[in-house]
Parts: sequence; C-alpha cells; structure tokens
Amino acid sequence: MSKTGLLSLIWDGEHLLMLDQRLLPNEIKYRKKTTVEEIWDSIRALEVRGAPAIGIAAAYGFYFAAREAPDTDFDSFWRYVKEKSDYLASSRPTAVNLFWALARMENKVVESRHLPVSEIRRLVKEEAEAIHREDEEICRKIGEYGVTLLREGAGVLTHCNAGQLATARYGTATAPIYLAHEKGWKIRVFADETRPVNQGSRLTALELKEAGIDVTLICDNMAAMVMSKGWVDAVIVGCDRVAANGDTANKIGTLGLSILAKYYGIPFYVAAPTPTIDLNTKRGEDIPIEQRNPEEVACSFGKRTAPEGIKVYNPAFDVTPAENITAFITEKGIIYPPFEENIKNLFNQKK
Repeated sequence: MSKTGLLSLIWDGEHLLMLDQRLLPNEIKYRKKTTVEEIWDSIRALEVRGAPAIGIAAAYGFYFAAREAPDTDFDSFWRYVKEKSDYLASSRPTAVNLFWALARMENKVVESRHLPVSEIRRLVKEEAEAIHREDEEICRKIGEYGVTLLREGAGVLTHCNAGQLATARYGTATAPIYLAHEKGWKIRVFADETRPVNQGSRLTALELKEAGIDVTLICDNMAAMVMSKGWVDAVIVGCDRVAANGDTANKIGTLGLSILAKYYGIPFYVAAPTPTIDLNTKRGEDIPIEQRNPEEVACSFGKRTAPEGIKVYNPAFDVTPAENITAFITEKGIIYPPFEENIKNLFNQKK
C-alpha cells in the first residue's frame, strides 16, 4: 500500500502490478502483468476499472505489444502493434480513455517511423509512463478546482468508484474530497453501494475509510431519503465519456441521481478529465453502452438471487443529459453551461 492509500496500478519499469479489484474489500492482491492478452483480460473482467485506469493499463499493454513485435523493419513492427492495439480496443466499448490512450500510443509510433525499432520501443515505453504520470497530475488539479465548490462540514454524495482506485492517484470525483481532507476539513461522504457490482461498497467505501475520511455507505435506493434530510450539499460523480454537448455516460444509476439532485436543488457535478471528453461524439445517444453478463444481476454475492432463466437487462452505464449537470470539474477549470460552447472553448484554449 502506498503512503496515500491503495493504488490500482504500480509500474516497476518493465512490468505492471495491478490491484485485483474483484477481490476487494476482502483481499488486497497485486498481480504482475507482462502481456497484451493479460491486459485485455484484466480490463474485460473488471480486474482494473475506471476510465483513466483503463487508459493507463491499455498504454502499458501497447508497450508490451511493442516489446514483443518483430524488429526486422518498421512495416512488420507497425502491423503487429496496430493489430494488438485494435485487440485492446475491443476490451470495453464505453470508456473513451481506452481509445484516447491507444490513439496516442499509435501516433507516437507513426511519428517515430524514421527511427530504428529499438528506439521506437523506448519512446513507446516513455509515452505509457507519461500517460500514467499525467493522470496523477490531472486528478490533483481536478481536486484543486473541485475543493472550491465545497466547504467545511459539507455533505457529498458519490456513485460507483471514481476514486483513487479508478485512476493513477486521488481519483476524479473523490479528488476534491481528498484535498479537503488534506486541508483538515471535515467532509461527510455518502457512498452509493452501486449495484450490481457494488463498486461503491467494495471500493469507494474502502479507500475513503482507509484514508480516514468520514464515509457512510448507502444502498442506491436510499439516495432520495438522504437528500430529503438535507444531508447532501453536492453530488460529485465521475464519467466514462462526455459528449460534445455535455451529455455524460457514467455508471448505471447516475442518471437517476441527477434527477433526484435536480428535484432537491442540489448541485450535480461531474469530475471530467479532458481525455474523457469526446468531441467526436456529438450527443449522449451516440455513446455505445456496454451490456454486461446477466449473471452479475442474477447471481449476487456468489449465490443465485433470481430464478433460473429470468430475463435480465444489465447495461453498465446510463447517460445523464447535460441539462441535469451543474458543472464539469476538469483539470483546466470548471465548465458551466452552455456546455457545448464552453467545452469547445476549453479545447480551443488547449491548442
């Protein structure tokens, strides 16, 4: 465990140590990853999850492909790594960081094609390490902007795990909470259990408790009750993809929270690293939504909790419309409506 708590990914220079999040909170176990196939399996099976962490893992997977690729000539090298990159991209369809990271790695190869393959391999490794390092910096900055929206004694409700376990460090939705904690503020957090895979109870509750933060676990269907009592001053969630108009895909259940927050007049913030904003996706209806295994719903806690043969609808994500969102907290600043215009302005400033 790091001095700042559990980390999802640890790079030792040649191998990726990955925290198996499927075992939490009962067992803390890191597994060594050395191949593209291991990375694909880990992403697909939710051993690693959270859009930023998936992107980091994919970048190292790309490096593993480059390490294994033939070095006789560039064309052979490129064909091999491009095939493996496309394979990694097939692991999960919704988290845009996966595709962003792989595109960045591919661009590094193409722009270095005039160099010896051995040198390209070195640059690919450095690029993966840069993606890992930059994510920590991004999360810290999100926290610095987000903490300005909180106050001493505030109550915050969060959903799923957009915490340190979903990123390089700090998390996205939890970054303002961690920074408030560093300031010595007493922040009270309500963590949704987040059915059907329970990322809120297994991961968010664990990491915040380990950090010494006041966290209360609630079932998803208790959020309205908690809000009605005036205990929630802000809802902060993460995101897996933000469309150009501000519509946002996040873990299933986020849409319902946004509706409740709007009803009770509670600010609803989305912590959004800019790599998660996809200008090529115009609106929420264009975001592909992953359908998960029905057994995640029908066989909870290792036992069958629904009749054999029952039909199950199990989307991993839902889409919150832009009009339900108060603001996006990014590493570049806080974005308020009108989102389509202001998101575009943010990216124009980055150029």
